[in-house]
Amino acid sequence: MKKILVTGAGGYIGKHIVTSLLDMGAHVIATDLYVNNIDSRATIVEADIFSGATDIYKELDCPDVLLHMAWKDGFIHNSNAHMEYLSKHFEFIKNMIDGGLKHLAVMGTMHEIGYHEGAIDENTPTNPISMYGIAKDALRKSTQLLIKDKNVVFQWLRAYYIYGDDKRNNSIFAKIILAEEEDKEFFPFTTGKNKYDFIRVEDLAKQISACVMQDEIGGIINCCSGVPMSLAEKVESFIKENNFRIKLKYGAFPDREYDSPAVWGDNSKIKTILEK
Repeated sequence: MKKILVTGAGGYIGKHIVTSLLDMGAHVIATDLYVNNIDSRATIVEADIFSGATDIYKELDCPDVLLHMAWKDGFIHNSNAHMEYLSKHFEFIKNMIDGGLKHLAVMGTMHEIGYHEGAIDENTPTNPISMYGIAKDALRKSTQLLIKDKNVVFQWLRAYYIYGDDKRNNSIFAKIILAEEEDKEFFPFTTGKNKYDFIRVEDLAKQISACVMQDEIGGIINCCSGVPMSLAEKVESFIKENNFRIKLKYGAFPDREYDSPAVWGDNSKIKTILEK
């Protein structure tokens, strides 16, 4: 039974991943500052992973795999927390590896790429233009340098546009639900023409779980659908599926300058992993 430590286990994505890993037969050590609503089958540990403890690997029961999901203000792309915590993330990872960790997986994001049109693969250059993207990109590059001469499996799990379990996230879908509950007639919207790679959080959890349950395929792995869809099409279908009465008010907001007209993940590697 593979022993997997999941940090940020109580978060929006982490909660689903813990359950998915348990369903796959893993022994899960789930840690977070807030541990409510984590699957009770896991070994739940309230811990401050940023304590700087050099023996943190032993403190957290010497896991076979570290799946590092913890990240403050992930939905607030220009929060000061991204740069403030960057060195703490690196210190934690370094202490885990120095302690004996042999398999490291870290949650990445499409926002590392910056402005890009078309499919993103593992060789796509990064040029992030938000504090969130800059911090994630810096963590990936510094970790790659850290493990360069070490016998450590490293997986960088790059996520795209996540939806589902919508009241627990900060996406447009959560905002539409709130507006519907407030009985608003219209929801102010952009043009909606930009295309993204949408994936349900439950499907993302299964993809990430499959990645860390194996160690043959590493490096940057796009966890995604691989299919571009316009934001307007996705939101309109979301409203219809939920039988909402609210209507979109197109053009109320400008499209964000740093959003690409169409961007999606190359899902070749994740498809290979899922087929194993």
